[in-house]
Amino acid sequence: MKLLKTLGIAATGLMLLAAPALAAEGQKDAKNISFSFEGPFGHFDRAQLQRGYKVYKEVCSNCHSMQYVSFRNLADHGGPEFTEEEVKALAATFTVQDGPNEDGDMFDRPALPSDRFPSPFANEQAARVANGGALPPDLSLITKYRPGWFGTFNQLINGIGGAQYVYSVLTGFEEPTGELAAEAPEGKHYNPYFANGHWIGMAPPLSDGQVEFDDGAPNTVDAMSRDVAAFLAWTAEPKMEERKRLGFQVLIYLGILSLLLYLVKKKIWAGAH
Repeated sequence: MKLLKTLGIAATGLMLLAAPALAAEGQKDAKNISFSFEGPFGHFDRAQLQRGYKVYKEVCSNCHSMQYVSFRNLADHGGPEFTEEEVKALAATFTVQDGPNEDGDMFDRPALPSDRFPSPFANEQAARVANGGALPPDLSLITKYRPGWFGTFNQLINGIGGAQYVYSVLTGFEEPTGELAAEAPEGKHYNPYFANGHWIGMAPPLSDGQVEFDDGAPNTVDAMSRDVAAFLAWTAEPKMEERKRLGFQVLIYLGILSLLLYLVKKKIWAGAH
């Protein structure tokens, strides 16, 4: 009984430690929506990743960088899988700073596939000035940096829900009422899914029909939010499909090895009985 009681106390302690001690009061958990890449056999939807990239390019890149992603990664297997020619054309729509030239000056040029996604601002201070004092975060790893839900066992079963968090913030803007409306900071917008409190410096970035997709897919706020959340899940973990395949192969190997060890043990100890 003492052992069971000790284990129960330990489990409770782990659950409490796993919860965010400084979570904002009243913050909502991320919406529990499904993505194709969830689960041990999940995979990215190539068409969705390509649409998500277009949402990032036409909307998110106006304020957010992706400094850990190179344009050439867009052609990688397991990602959006644009062709090399498409990647060259996509990269050329961005401008990056290079140099110095022969005169010792820096200069701007169209981006190349080897370049990383540039920041839309020259520096952090310029970014804050353009966004009312708020600093737009880099989106390369946002789905790993921002968990959608908490709790050791919850995350063990469902994952951290980073993509769900991105989707929830994009679709979670609400009109504050009562006391909340009275205390609204100037230039801030009410979003109960935002991890740093109810008030976010970003205005609702998406509206129905804002981005046109070549494949004719729906371009509602809900659909575009799903697409860009999936794209950012890929930027945060571009080798996810490869990791899952390798993990499955390892499990098969361990299963075969266990069987062989059991048969060897039976053979060795067969004469001992």
